[in-house]
Amino acid sequence: MALSATGAMAWTTAPMSVSRTSTSTSTSTSLPMALDYNDPIVAEEFNAVQPLTYDEVEEELMMSGISGSPDMNEMDLKLMLVEYRLMLSGKLKNGGKDKKEVKPDSYSTKFEEALWEKPFFQGTFEDLKAKGDHNSQNVAAEYLNDPENAKVRYGKEYRRLIADIDAALSAKKEVTSPVVTFKGFPANMGEMGCKMTLEALGEIAEFECAEDEDFPVLVGTVTFEDVETAKKAIEQYDGMDMGMGQALELESV
Repeated sequence: MALSATGAMAWTTAPMSVSRTSTSTSTSTSLPMALDYNDPIVAEEFNAVQPLTYDEVEEELMMSGISGSPDMNEMDLKLMLVEYRLMLSGKLKNGGKDKKEVKPDSYSTKFEEALWEKPFFQGTFEDLKAKGDHNSQNVAAEYLNDPENAKVRYGKEYRRLIADIDAALSAKKEVTSPVVTFKGFPANMGEMGCKMTLEALGEIAEFECAEDEDFPVLVGTVTFEDVETAKKAIEQYDGMDMGMGQALELESV
């Protein structure tokens, strides 16, 4: 089937969310990608979407929190779905240009943060992408952004997926290095107070920290003299509530 496009299609999506009425506070983003329908990857996805009915296309878009304009016809919606699926799967990153992804300075959604900060969750999500399971990808994103609403809507049908996500989010990396990153110690402890707290567990070779730009907490890196002390620090402090509105985060590097 010959595919052609007379111009670049662009539309606005809501934040990655299954529900149109999501309570997420994230701002909407624009998807200005101009798809090349001569690209085999695009053609393959288009052929997968083509047999879907109007209702099926609309339902998948709605689950993704995407709404088109009232004057869009069935083909417009299918092209929208093609673009969304390609962007979600990562097959056409940055509009199809081969560009290395750069970690953002801040995150617009909890889902985006988990992809960067939780390697086990990232692995789980990559598995869903490899299987082409778009609905599970949408549910995973919604669960990260709005867990309570997602449990109500999908807790029964996607119970196993949600359990897998919880396990991935709480999974800890094996500690094989004396270097540990940390975030969440109260800023009023100061650098010396924070260092003394960690030093109580064992000798420190290197230490650096600074106050977070967004919250009154300290972030930094500590290098202990041995791996065992690093393990002890993570076991004792990772996840501890310091009364600052977020749990301490310690991770082996």
